[in-house]
Amino acid sequence: MKSVYEAKENCCGCSACFNVCPVGAITMQPDEEGFLYPVINQSECTDCNKCAEVCPIRSGKNIKAVHIPKFYAAKHKSEDVLMESTSGGAFTAISDVFLKIGGVVYGADFDAGFKIVHRRAENEKQRNRMRVSKYAQSDLGNVFLQVRDDLANNKHVLFTGTPCQVAGLRGFIGDSPPVENLYLCDLICYGIPSPLVWKDYKDLLEKEYGGKLTEVQFRSKMVEWNRGNSNKSFMFKTSNSDEIHSDDRFYKLFFGAKTIMRPSCEVCSYTDIHRVSDITIADYWGIEKYAPEWMDARGVSLVMVNTAKGARIFKKCSHDLNTEERPAKEALAEQQRLSSPVKFPENRKEFWDKYRRLGLENYFKLNE
Repeated sequence: MKSVYEAKENCCGCSACFNVCPVGAITMQPDEEGFLYPVINQSECTDCNKCAEVCPIRSGKNIKAVHIPKFYAAKHKSEDVLMESTSGGAFTAISDVFLKIGGVVYGADFDAGFKIVHRRAENEKQRNRMRVSKYAQSDLGNVFLQVRDDLANNKHVLFTGTPCQVAGLRGFIGDSPPVENLYLCDLICYGIPSPLVWKDYKDLLEKEYGGKLTEVQFRSKMVEWNRGNSNKSFMFKTSNSDEIHSDDRFYKLFFGAKTIMRPSCEVCSYTDIHRVSDITIADYWGIEKYAPEWMDARGVSLVMVNTAKGARIFKKCSHDLNTEERPAKEALAEQQRLSSPVKFPENRKEFWDKYRRLGLENYFKLNE
């Protein structure tokens, strides 16, 4: 097989093909925008077609929940959890269900250099590193193989990721009996920013402020939780001082200009209410309009319960959450990615041409 995908719009980078290849002929390699794509070593490929069969886009398998989900407002009862979470702490409550029974949790984490990677957690300390938002595509590595091994060892597994990552794992694991112990949690995703731009942005911050980055936080709770503040709250520290700095230039490229998202995001097939997961979590934007008594500057979560498995888990974590079922129309009005993919601007190609020619620092200077 020459390629798993026909065009870059048809590859979400989920890594299912890389993990399923029986002879290791596939590697995930970055393109000029920093996004990982599968590359097939033709001399090793046996044309078994497993990569195409497992691909959530190419295979065309319908793995979405068929029932209409139930929508909930949720807020963790612990103030400490609220302050350390991106929104209302729903992820902590859900993942605690698994940690308390000796299960494992998979989610996005930072490595030592603040590269975003997916990791395995089997205790609270490891899990807590996954609680906050991380705005670049995570490197999944061989996580799908780890999940399969955990399931084979009768572990209860919670995997959290973007809808396309969840779909890739669903295709990779298949319908074998151990899948009963696999629980999937996806996010309402607004697009996946470039890991390359994120890396160059980190390097630029270290150049401008001196030292090495020692702390990074997207969506910091140092400012009040609300939609208006969601793209104004990137905080960081460097080794030069204990001062907390704030910068919004990366947010402007992501939320504002919408120029640094993966090509597949514009044609994403997971932007509706029929989810590929058991539970979906997000911010409950607009709660101040629909239920002012719920509004909390520390955050409120939207939880969509999509399957019977999801309902069981949500019930088990209810003692840690204040919850209320809400009308679907509220989330549909506020969460655009429940109805359609993100629309790229006409100048996306222009941005990348300037980025490659000038570099990020000079691009920012020209657009101040």
